[in-house]
Amino acid sequence: SIQVERLVPVEFDLGLMACFDVNMIDEAQLRASQKARDTYLHELSREGAQLMINELFSLPTTVDEDSVYATLPAIRTVLPREKPAPKEKPMTRWEKFAKIKNIQNKKKSRMVYDEEKAEWRPRFGFKGVNNDDQKPWLIEVPGNADPYDDQYKARREEKKERIDKNARRAQRNFEENLAVEKGMKPRDMRKRELQSALVLSKGSTASMGKFDDKLAGEPKVKGLKRKFDPLVKNSDKEKSNNMEILNRVSKGETKAAGVVNVRKAQRAINNAKRSKKQEK
Repeated sequence: SIQVERLVPVEFDLGLMACFDVNMIDEAQLRASQKARDTYLHELSREGAQLMINELFSLPTTVDEDSVYATLPAIRTVLPREKPAPKEKPMTRWEKFAKIKNIQNKKKSRMVYDEEKAEWRPRFGFKGVNNDDQKPWLIEVPGNADPYDDQYKARREEKKERIDKNARRAQRNFEENLAVEKGMKPRDMRKRELQSALVLSKGSTASMGKFDDKLAGEPKVKGLKRKFDPLVKNSDKEKSNNMEILNRVSKGETKAAGVVNVRKAQRAINNAKRSKKQEK
C-alpha cells in the first residue's frame, strides 16, 4: 500500500531528500528471531521510502523529452561545517589601486586563434602565443644598443627579470597579508624581523656581539650574559660542587641545570682516544 500511517507525523526536508521519523521502534521485534527482525526492519525501511516518494510526487514537476523532473524546495536543515568558514582574503596592492581608480578587470579567454597557423592556441604557458616573440628568426637591433650584443639573450634575460619581479611581488603581498592577519602594520613587522635577524647574527661571535660595530639607530639588546667561575677558588667549595655533579650523574639527573652533558663528554673522550691511536 502507498498509504503509510504514523503515530507521530514524519518531518521532511525535501531539499536534502531526507525524512526524520521520531516514532518509537518496537524492541520486541528487535529481540525476536533473525528472520522476524529482518522482516520488521525491511518493512520499516519500505514505509520510510514510501513516505518520501509520496512527498516527492506532490512537488511541482516539469516535463522534458527524456523524463519528468520535480523541482526541489530550498534546504531547511542547517548542516554543520567540517571546517571553519574561510576568512576574507586581503587585497593586494594592485587590487587596492584598481579599486581606487575604478579599474574594471576584464577577463580574457584562455585560448586565442592564431591566424598564421590557423589553430587555437593558449594565451600563456606551453605553446602559448606570448612565447612567439622569444624565438623569431630575425630581430631588429635597437638604435641605442650595441650591434654586437646577442638580442636573443637580451630577450631571455628580460623575461627572466619579469618572472623574478612577479615572484618578489607575490612574496611581498604574502608578507603584508600575514602582517594584517596578526594585526600589525607591514612596516613594523619587517622592522621586527630585521631586529630579530640582527640579534641572532650577534650570537655568531665569541663576544656575543659586544665588540661588534654598532649600526645607526640599533636598539640595545638585553639578554643573558655569560658567567664564568673564578680560576682560583676555595678547594672545599670546588670539591663539594664536583661531588654534587657526580651524585646527580649517578642518579641519572643529567638534564638538571649545571650538570655536564654525558653524551658530549663521552664523545670527547672517544675523539681523544681516536686521535691518540692515529698518532701512534
